[in-house]
Amino acid sequence: MSTEQPIPFSKPQTSRSTRVTVRWGEHQVVMGQGAPVVVRSMTNTDTADVIGNAIQVKALAQAGSEMVRITVNTPEAARAVPHIREQLDRMGVNVPLIGDFHFNGHRLLTDEPACAQALSKYRINPGNVGKGDKHDKQFTQMVEAALKWKKVVRIGVNWGSLDQELLAQLMDTNAARSQPWELRQVMFEAVVQSALQSADLAQRIGLPASQLVLSCKMSGVQDLVAVYRNLASRTDLALHLGLTEAGMGTRGTVASAAALTLLLQEGIGDTIRVSLTPQPGEERTQEVVIATEILQALGLRYFVPSVTACPGCGRTTSTTFQELAQQIQDHLRDQMPVWRTQYPGVENLKVAVMGCIVNGPGESKMADIGISLPGTGEAPAAPVFIDGVKTQTLRGEGIAEAFQNIVANYVHQRFGPSSH
Repeated sequence: MSTEQPIPFSKPQTSRSTRVTVRWGEHQVVMGQGAPVVVRSMTNTDTADVIGNAIQVKALAQAGSEMVRITVNTPEAARAVPHIREQLDRMGVNVPLIGDFHFNGHRLLTDEPACAQALSKYRINPGNVGKGDKHDKQFTQMVEAALKWKKVVRIGVNWGSLDQELLAQLMDTNAARSQPWELRQVMFEAVVQSALQSADLAQRIGLPASQLVLSCKMSGVQDLVAVYRNLASRTDLALHLGLTEAGMGTRGTVASAAALTLLLQEGIGDTIRVSLTPQPGEERTQEVVIATEILQALGLRYFVPSVTACPGCGRTTSTTFQELAQQIQDHLRDQMPVWRTQYPGVENLKVAVMGCIVNGPGESKMADIGISLPGTGEAPAAPVFIDGVKTQTLRGEGIAEAFQNIVANYVHQRFGPSSH
């Protein structure tokens, strides 16, 4: 008698953080208590440039960013915020805006009430609020603005701008221990305590947990994981994840994916950002694409149809399948701003573009729609499979265009109004 047991399916745990709702008008973004993990990004345009900033916010929103943070560092930037909001509203872009405040946020939120009202969320860095006696007073001013305008606050600690007074206190405490901690562990504790103490102060001022989000940004993968595991064990507040200063290109992508995946798999994190340094000529939207791909790879959310493609080998010396896979993937992502409203559920579509007979037919049958292109030395024919059934075989020079049309027709038939 067999004693084999089914292999359990591994899936990420669900966050049980306090629910937080970020609003702009009738539009709202919910995080925590099992809500889908939210993707957000940040502009790198001059906030005082109203049109330039609004254009980039729109691009980030269309790429999948559900909240967008903008720098508010000067009176000119603060005065521009309501005009950016107006421009976005005219374009039909209802994505909530987050104001990023450092050093002078207490003055800007007080002196520019239109800015305070136009934002949906304030980011406060407790390490940059003020020193000594000024710290609590200026922090209180910002929290009171959030209370007045009913805005969410993210208390965003960053290890690069950590509260030095708190760190010094913990260093003194550590020196008195019979078995002192390693310096890195003291720094971890300082980061977590800064977030928790600030959250406690905000709540004593009157801000409810439902208007609070915490983050403790680190730039090392294992450092970030250690800090967030500890933070999650000490609070039920909603948590924002992000590897700060992740870097450029492959390095930043891999490091962010590694850190966020470990935490999301454990149910830690309610909103994420991939802080990617753009490569020369690269669009800011790339960091949003990576963030959505991380969530999609984990099966937490689906933003665009997925394209399965083989890596290629000696059987596939032709680049045809590579070019078609790239063409289809780009086409699907480009269509999503329109398809998202016209074809509900299309983000769950699975497409396969395979390169030879070894795995091609099998992978194509497993997808909703797939094509198995001829490998080196194989007959110049490309069978197409729809819902696991071979429906036709494409031949000739126009395979790419023909398959793209087949995909478009499939999307219309399966996800269009007549299918519901």
